[in-house]
Amino acid sequence: MNSSIEGCSLADTLAPVMTDTRSIDILMITYRRPHYTRLALDRLLATCDESMRVWLWHNGDHAETLELVKSYESHPRVHRFHHCPENLRLREPTNWLFRESTGAFVTKVDDDCLMPFGWADTLRAAMDEEPRFGMLGCWRFQEEDFDADLAGKKIQTFGRHKVLRNMWVEGSGYLMRRACVQQAGPIRERESFSTYGIRVGCAGWINGWYWPPLRQAHLDDPREPLSAIKSDADVLENLPLSAIRANIRTRAAWINRLQRSAREVQTASIEPSHYHPFRVMARRGIVKMKRWLWIDRHGY
Repeated sequence: MNSSIEGCSLADTLAPVMTDTRSIDILMITYRRPHYTRLALDRLLATCDESMRVWLWHNGDHAETLELVKSYESHPRVHRFHHCPENLRLREPTNWLFRESTGAFVTKVDDDCLMPFGWADTLRAAMDEEPRFGMLGCWRFQEEDFDADLAGKKIQTFGRHKVLRNMWVEGSGYLMRRACVQQAGPIRERESFSTYGIRVGCAGWINGWYWPPLRQAHLDDPREPLSAIKSDADVLENLPLSAIRANIRTRAAWINRLQRSAREVQTASIEPSHYHPFRVMARRGIVKMKRWLWIDRHGY
């Protein structure tokens, strides 16, 4: 297994070849949550077979987390370890995987997610049988967040597989073809993974969540039994990146945000034309006008 601590500013050229048609390269980015990291990494490694390679990238110098992650270097499923002393967040490490790996499929599993057993075999089998699939994800919302009336029309059948279609999936627990990466290139500056998924979908690939869901437990969801977020104080101590960006300060507000995200993916359009830049700009202008007029003050 290779490891490195230098060169955190990485070029964006992509690996041109695959080693075989089954291999999966899996990225986990760690930062400063050793308890979650141990749970997530132990579970991920337990789900891996010999065709799956785990790539570890540690951001920053949180001593306890760094020591923990380095203790996995000798694990037979750990392929590469990279320590970046500064926190480069998500885009740069993900592009590192895209560029350096050679597997037929790539994915990222967050350090706060517990993957379901058998996820890789199920998603890989679907990919093998339906060449139009580009990105298939594991669902991490709660059972109570699913609304059959909303999502039912987006659940489509492809042979023996069903997918809750969407133009994007979450940035953890998905399986993406190498061909998608080679076509879309690296994640761009200031581009979210959701927007990257939309680009992949607009290129003609079918994206979405495998259905019935392969559920990955999201430990940053306060409703999860193993979540560390039991109170408002815990929210402030354990803020995930998405909560920081949304200026979340209470447990209830964070749950509300997660429920809203679940509703959004169940109602979002799967028509590529909906995401044309001009149409997106027009919708943003309408939202801004509503806010200015106080018409939509409760919705955003």
